[in-house]
Amino acid sequence: MSTRERHRPRRLRAGDSVAVVAPAGPVPADQLDAGLQLLRDWDLRVVPGKHVRERHPRLRYLAGADADRAADLQRAWCDPEIDGVLCARGGYGCMRVLDHLDWTAMAAAEHKVFAGSSDVTALHDAFGVRLGVATVFGPMIGTGAFIDDAPAREHLRRTLFTPESVTILTRGGAEALVPGRARGITYGGNLSLLAAGLGAPDAAPPPVRGIALLEDVDEDPYRLDRALTQLLRAGWFDRASGIALGSWSGCGPVDEVRAVLRDLLGDLGIPVLWELGFGHCAAQRTVPLGVAAELDTAAQRLSVLQPALR
Repeated sequence: MSTRERHRPRRLRAGDSVAVVAPAGPVPADQLDAGLQLLRDWDLRVVPGKHVRERHPRLRYLAGADADRAADLQRAWCDPEIDGVLCARGGYGCMRVLDHLDWTAMAAAEHKVFAGSSDVTALHDAFGVRLGVATVFGPMIGTGAFIDDAPAREHLRRTLFTPESVTILTRGGAEALVPGRARGITYGGNLSLLAAGLGAPDAAPPPVRGIALLEDVDEDPYRLDRALTQLLRAGWFDRASGIALGSWSGCGPVDEVRAVLRDLLGDLGIPVLWELGFGHCAAQRTVPLGVAAELDTAAQRLSVLQPALR
């Protein structure tokens, strides 16, 4: 992977068609219905995946069988009538669909918006490596982060429809763990998923001079330590130019979490900015993966140098 940006899909417009798929955990019906209606309120034509309402017959933490979840995703991505693919929720399961996707067929399809977060990190990484496409890390359609959090929902909407209006990511409380300024291609996502993906035969190294984005939820400080140490030992940060940290909801006392991150990331010789408000938090910010950005700890912000979508 080079220092070049990935292909940026076309932004959404009123009247576009979007597919909503569930590649990971099952989606509560009431939340899914509410999320689909909000998309319709954006003047989008909504196409739910065939299996989006299903639950695996034995493994109740999955939204249907692996092959079915993969089929919904692949069908949506390859359908020329679909302009964007939005994930309904995370949980767990995206890693299980990776080997069920026909990547050759998907690479031949026209690039389009792909959005989700949390467990969807596994798909963001694969889409970047295999399809060369920039993706959108933000709130998911069948979750409270989209349905009940108006600021989070609006930030996602602006990213999808008017991406040039949300090129500055900052938040009160952001602070430099290691001061400095860096430029690079954004990559990363959920820390636990990134660590879990190491060692796969199709895993690719991060971009040269990349800006790593990291967040997590409900992981004790020692578990964050373990995942970060795993990434460090694998050389995952070796080519990074900077690190932007998101939220750490439910991960224990904030001071303990900050201490773990400072201890493990503070000696890498690159700037590290604490808590920019993406991930599992109120008023969740949407961030693009695979585009050029500048991290400036003095200004306490991450600036996207080109909009996530064209």
